[in-house]
Amino acid sequence: MAAAPVWSVDPRTGKQREQVAVEATVQEVDATVRAAHQARGALADRTVRSAFLRSAADELEAAKSTLVEAADAETALGPVRLTGELARTCYQLRAFAGIVDEGAFLDVVIDHPDDTATPPVPDLRRYKVPLGVVAVYSASNFPFAFSVPGGDTASAFAAGCPVVVKAHPDHPGLSELVAKVLRRAAARHGIPEGVLGLVHGFEAGVELVRHPLVAAAGFTGSVRGGRALFDAAAARPVPIPFHGELGSLNPVLVTEAAAAERAEAIGAGLAGSMTLGTGQFCVKPGLVLAPASAAGDRLVKSLTDAVSDTDAGVLLDHRMRDHFVAGVAERGRLPDVESPVTPGAGGEHTVSAGFLTVPASRLAAEGEHDLLLEECFGPVTVVVRYEDDAEVRSVLSRLPGNLTATVHLSEEEGAGEGRGAEILDELTPLAGRVLVNAWPTGVAVAPAQHHGGPYPATTSTSTSVGGTAIERWLRPVAYQNSPAALLPQELRDDNPLGLPRRFNGRLER
Repeated sequence: MAAAPVWSVDPRTGKQREQVAVEATVQEVDATVRAAHQARGALADRTVRSAFLRSAADELEAAKSTLVEAADAETALGPVRLTGELARTCYQLRAFAGIVDEGAFLDVVIDHPDDTATPPVPDLRRYKVPLGVVAVYSASNFPFAFSVPGGDTASAFAAGCPVVVKAHPDHPGLSELVAKVLRRAAARHGIPEGVLGLVHGFEAGVELVRHPLVAAAGFTGSVRGGRALFDAAAARPVPIPFHGELGSLNPVLVTEAAAAERAEAIGAGLAGSMTLGTGQFCVKPGLVLAPASAAGDRLVKSLTDAVSDTDAGVLLDHRMRDHFVAGVAERGRLPDVESPVTPGAGGEHTVSAGFLTVPASRLAAEGEHDLLLEECFGPVTVVVRYEDDAEVRSVLSRLPGNLTATVHLSEEEGAGEGRGAEILDELTPLAGRVLVNAWPTGVAVAPAQHHGGPYPATTSTSTSVGGTAIERWLRPVAYQNSPAALLPQELRDDNPLGLPRRFNGRLER
């Protein structure tokens, strides 16, 4: 049987552009993983790794015009957005290069023998080593930052792990181009091109997570797809870590005092956040608790005006468009759900932004309105009108895990007057990032960032953005009573590599 072709498709028209590859067979997946496994030794030297990451950023920047054009043709996200995303991706690669150079991620701890301790302590030396080949499953909505050259790949390389990427079918042509760029950067440092593998096809993705030489996986996508791969990773004879970002509602709570203080600004800000990128951000605010009061009415009026002025947009593919149109229609038919601005089809290839409203009492108990507590990918949000704090608590208690949770407080509440601190305590169990008087769209690449959250937001407690994302691809190992001559350089007393470490209980830098 001939291998199935992989087509590049124009989301603006739904028409095939060109065939860019074929779906990988089981044998091809095996060969790709084995090539990556054989390349792992080339990443052992940290100086080589950091230089490779910087070269990868340089090569991506050199190819910017070609890559942005290819990305726009397959995603319709626009040159401005894509240019910024590529810049973020290059910054992320260089940031991980700096982390590799610093070496703190190795978590070196050395304890000399202590016979006076109870029980006695032998000579122990601990640090972290790379897991091995990492499978990366690209996201549709970030063709650079969460795809072939994105955070999962960059952090895996930084940890010393080769990568095999399962390309997303929404941008296969771009994936091929970017893979060539990264391999060119690898060649500059004598790293085999097998250090970055690329496969296409649904079955190839399933085979990849099952391969015995794949040591861990990173995924960004739907709850259904991510959960299937997560289960496959756990069902292996040797289970592996699966770090999946699956779905998030990203709730927002607007207090009565905040609405009274600045309802119009909050409504306009919400409109901008929920429609950014045609509502295709993983941290789009999908459910907003607003007071059922005159101030809340002003907020809804502001939101109505702003969303009504939003142009129809193109989603990443027509399958997503169909799901969005069907999903908002199903939600709109529920009892007591109203549509001040009706979301749905904007044209043959586009969608129009909108929002729904529902009384909080409808979400207080399990029932048909539970659909409103599920993410709907695209430019829509649900405004839940609450009567009092009891209804707020009731709705919050029913929410699943999220990437973000946001509260808009008044100036006095932010200064410690009223329920501000109590609300933060209520939101913290719901999400990995809690925002105050801001909007969740936009995930800064910074050492303190955490992009993750309780299930189903993610399948682990780790982050996929920020410096600590490297921790996903490492495991600790301790050497006991090893002769000094046999120890890795990282664990020697004289610290020839100048690493930050904890030495006999004291932190050294």
